[in-house]
Formats: sequence, C-alpha cells, structure tokens
Amino acid sequence: MANERLRGAIVASGLTVEQVAARLGVSAKTVDRWITEPNRKPYRRFQYAAASLLRREVSYLWSDERTVEEVVTSSDSELLKLYPHRSAVPTELWTKLYADATAHFDVLVYSGFWLTEDPGFHRLVREKSAAGVPVRFMLGDPASPAVAVRGEDEGIGASMAAKIRNALMNYGPLFGLPGVEFRLHQTTLYNSIYRADHELLANGHVYGVGAYMAPVLHLQRVPGGELFDTYAESVERVWEGARSITSPSEVQEARSE
Repeated sequence: MANERLRGAIVASGLTVEQVAARLGVSAKTVDRWITEPNRKPYRRFQYAAASLLRREVSYLWSDERTVEEVVTSSDSELLKLYPHRSAVPTELWTKLYADATAHFDVLVYSGFWLTEDPGFHRLVREKSAAGVPVRFMLGDPASPAVAVRGEDEGIGASMAAKIRNALMNYGPLFGLPGVEFRLHQTTLYNSIYRADHELLANGHVYGVGAYMAPVLHLQRVPGGELFDTYAESVERVWEGARSITSPSEVQEARSE
C-alpha cells in the first residue's frame, strides 16, 4: 500500500517530488520509493527533515513511528548530567566510563591532548586491548582545512595542528596494540565525543571558546530515546570517512613532503 499521507503532504506543500528530493539531499527516485514502496522508509534524519519541510508530524507521515512527545519523553531519560564546561566533569568519570567498556571504546576529537597525558587512560587502553575490546581513536588531520579553521576559532591558530601532532606522539606506545586503531578525519567537528558502550560524553564546540570551557552532556542509551543514537551515529560517519594511520610518524612525514 502506497504512503498516501506522504504523497498528499507533498502535493499540499506545493512542491514536486524533485523539489522535495533536492531539499533533502536525496534522489527523486528515493522519494518516489518512500511513497510507492510500503516497506521502504527513510532513515530517521530524513524522516525529521521531510516532516519539517512538509510541516507534518513524523508519526503522521509514517504512522508506525512515535510522536514527538513520545520521543521527547524517552530522550529526557537519556540525559544523566549536564556539565557547564568540561573542566567541571569529575576526573574519575572519564576513567569509570571507559573502564566499563566491553564492546565500544571510541574517542572522537581534534586533539584531545589532555587525555593523552593521563597515564591511567593509557593503562585502560592497554587493559581493554588485552581483553579484546575494540578501541578507536579519531583525531583531526593536522593538514586539513577544518583543523585550521578550528584553530582560528579558538584563537590559537596553527597551535591546533601542533597539538594533534603532539597528541599522536604521546599515543605512540599504543599504536600496534591488538584492536587499537587510529584514524585522521577532516570533518567540521561540532562535538568531541567519548563513547563507551551505552554511555557517552559529548563535549560541545563553541565558537571562540576552548573545548575545556564548553558544555558536556553525559548521555546513556534508553530504549525509545534518540539523543544517544544521534551522537553515536555521528561517530560512525566520521570513522567511515577517516584515514587510517599505523604510526605517528606518518603524520610527520606527510608534513615534510
């Protein structure tokens, strides 16, 4: 059975299928399939984008989806704590977060330099490696435009790229450990994300403010909530597009070429 509600909402909006597709950044064929193929539904981000564009509830366009109120209620339970800035996060929380990891141990940052100087963190990485837990580090590519812009935003210029190179050197002993991978990304990073299984800390990036002074959300995954998954999916997208490196020297060599 075709999705007549979606078809009708598009007609009522005065837009064509092609125009809707262009606004959402997908092909017209994809939007047409959302309408004509009953088992074809868009990802949640496209559902929300379409609902906003067409001024309808997601649950109206796709009747088996939950209402906004239901999502909000579940997502409220995902927020464990809001810290006004990273320096207000208890030191022991970072250790506890990763100490409990059994399946996911992710660090998504530009440099995250402060963490590289913590011997306890290095010890945790080694312990998780020995236990077979995959550990993924995603740092900014020092040569990328995004890193240069972030350096200017924080008022430290080229020092941002230098911090990344120094962070990688500090992580040198961790390269080559079983299950420990390093990648460099070139994304515009809106949050540094520290994920361990079903909990994460999201450190926002604020223009003109160093990350240590920006807010931090402590989130847990709750069935029906969408806050945690929004950040977790972001980590996956960065990981997929990042470049793998096997030694800190690869960055230094690239700089000298």
